[in-house]
Amino acid sequence: MLKIKVCGMRDSQNILALAELQPDFMGFIFYEKSARFTGDILDKKTLKSLPKNIKKTGVFVNEKFEILLKTCKEFNLDFVQLHGNETIGLCEKLKSEGLKIIKVFSIDNSFDFAETTPFETFIDYFLFDTKADGGYGGHGKTFDWQILDNYTGEKPFLLAGGISLENLEDLKKIRNMNFAGIDVNSKFEISPANKNIEALKELFEKIRI
Repeated sequence: MLKIKVCGMRDSQNILALAELQPDFMGFIFYEKSARFTGDILDKKTLKSLPKNIKKTGVFVNEKFEILLKTCKEFNLDFVQLHGNETIGLCEKLKSEGLKIIKVFSIDNSFDFAETTPFETFIDYFLFDTKADGGYGGHGKTFDWQILDNYTGEKPFLLAGGISLENLEDLKKIRNMNFAGIDVNSKFEISPANKNIEALKELFEKIRI
């Protein structure tokens, strides 16, 4: 069964409503230029109240190691999602601190999956998102999922970029054995960082049948 990650959460009431659906991962964006930046809104007590089986994931873009570590401790995060040009060395340092890591790669038709290989020792999941001009994710666009056949690595991966209720059937065409789950965001929003819980319920029902 595919794992489900819902990213870009911020409001406590919305977070708790989503928690009732039991996502595998819940993502919180600590990148200031994102429309879903947590800012001063994200409540630490709310995060600490979440069930242990929901992996709290902090999303960062080219952030300093010290700030990554401080934020993870402050918000009791389980995973770090690195969405920029982070180095293998940074991943190694984070792993040595006991953190689990999702490393994001932006995909287009010319992407060489050999780029992922050096990271395998230090990460837990890759996340393949659509390459787009400007910004880091949350743009609601898909890439050609057939390209995933070219991934021959050993680590499991999550798929992001434009996943919606309308294209769920196409996920069944992905044959790569390391396809572990999906990451949804903008296609399930009423407004940035405010998720449509009813639409997510339908998603969960269809994925977890």
